Amino acid sequence: MKKTIRDFDLNNKKVIIRCDFNVPIKDGAIVDDNRIVQSLTTIKYALEHNAKVILMSHLGRIKEEADKEKNSLKIVSQRLSELLLVPVKFSSTTHGAELESLVNSLKPGDVLLMENTRFEDVPGKKESGNDPELGAYWASLGEIFINDAFGTAHRAHASNVGIASHLPSGLGFLVEKEYNALSVLVEPTHPFVVILGGSKVSDKIGVIENLVKKADKIMIGGGMAYTFLKAKGVNIGKSILDEESLEFCKKMLNEYPDRIVLPVDNLATKEYSNDVPYREVSVNELADDEMGLDIGPKTVELFSSILDTAKMVFWNGPLGVYEFSNFTKGTEQVLSKLVSTSATTILGGGDIVAASSKLGYKDKVSHASTGGGVTLEFMEGKELPGVVSISDK
Repeated sequence: MKKTIRDFDLNNKKVIIRCDFNVPIKDGAIVDDNRIVQSLTTIKYALEHNAKVILMSHLGRIKEEADKEKNSLKIVSQRLSELLLVPVKFSSTTHGAELESLVNSLKPGDVLLMENTRFEDVPGKKESGNDPELGAYWASLGEIFINDAFGTAHRAHASNVGIASHLPSGLGFLVEKEYNALSVLVEPTHPFVVILGGSKVSDKIGVIENLVKKADKIMIGGGMAYTFLKAKGVNIGKSILDEESLEFCKKMLNEYPDRIVLPVDNLATKEYSNDVPYREVSVNELADDEMGLDIGPKTVELFSSILDTAKMVFWNGPLGVYEFSNFTKGTEQVLSKLVSTSATTILGGGDIVAASSKLGYKDKVSHASTGGGVTLEFMEGKELPGVVSISDK
C-alpha cells in the first residue's frame, strides 16, 4: 500500500502537489477546466490542514522556445483562484530567485503555482528526461510531495519520480481513486468482458495481449474492427485499415477464436462525412467504394447479449465516429445497455469518456478514468513509475 496525503501532518509544511492542469486552451481561454476541478479535492485538503501549497503541472508539448508563449500556466492560476476562492500566486519561472522568493514567502493557507514544468525541456529535456539535478532542486523547495497527476503516472519525470526520490511522498485523492478503481481489473470478477474501439490496433496491441488472457470476451468495434475483419478475409471496402497490425490480428483470431467478438453489421457510407447517405449492411456486404463508420443494430444486439452475462466490464474507445450524429448510435446504445447491467463498469480514458460525457452516461458507470495513455499502459500490465516511486505505508 502506498501512502496518501492523509498519512502526513501537513500543518505549516511546504507541500508540493504535482497536478494535471494540461487543459485545452483556445484563443487564450480555457475550453474545458475539468482537470483543474479534479484536483480541487486534494488542494483543498492541504489548505484545510494548514499547508503551504506549491503546485506543479505541465501544459502541452514544449519542443522549442516558441512553444512556451502559448503554453503558460498563468491562465490556469487565474481559473484556480476563482475555483478555490483564494488568491493563487504565480511564479513565471521554473527555477531561480523569483520562484525561491515566492516559496519562502508562503504562509499556511497560501497557494503558489509554478510555471509549466516542461519549460525545463528546452534545452535538454530535463523534465521529461527526469534529470536528477532538476528533481533534487524542485524537491528542495518543499518538505512533502503529493502526486495527484494520474495522466503522467506512466512517465518517470523530474516533477514526479524525481521529486519523490528526495521527499516523503504520498498519493493525492485523484491518483488514489484512479489507481484503486483500475486495480480491480488486475484480478477481475468473471464473466469479465472487454470492449475495445478506436481507430488503430497498433495502439492497443499490449492491451489486447494482456486482456485476452483474462477476459471471457473481447468485443471489438470502431475503426480497429476492420483490421480484424480484413484479417478474417472480409472485404472492408474503403474502411480504415491498420495494415501493419494484420498479422497480429490473424494471430489473435487463430489463438482465441471464441474470445474475440467482431461486428456482424455496420453503417456504411461512401464518404467520411455526416452529410452523405448511409445504409445498414452486413460486414460481408460492404461495397468496394464504401466505408463502415459505426456498428449496426445486429452488432448492438450481439454486444448487448454478452453484456447481459457480465459481472465486470472494461471499455476503451468508441464503437463508431461518435463525433458525427449519424454514427454515434452504436456507442450510445451499447452505453445505455452497459449502465442498465449490475456489472462493475469501468471506462478507460480518452475518447470513450468524452463520448460518455457527451451522451450523458459518464456519471452512470462505476468509474470513468481521467487517464488516456496511462490507463492503457496499466491495462498492458506495466508498472506506473509515478505510483511506484511513492513512499510505502
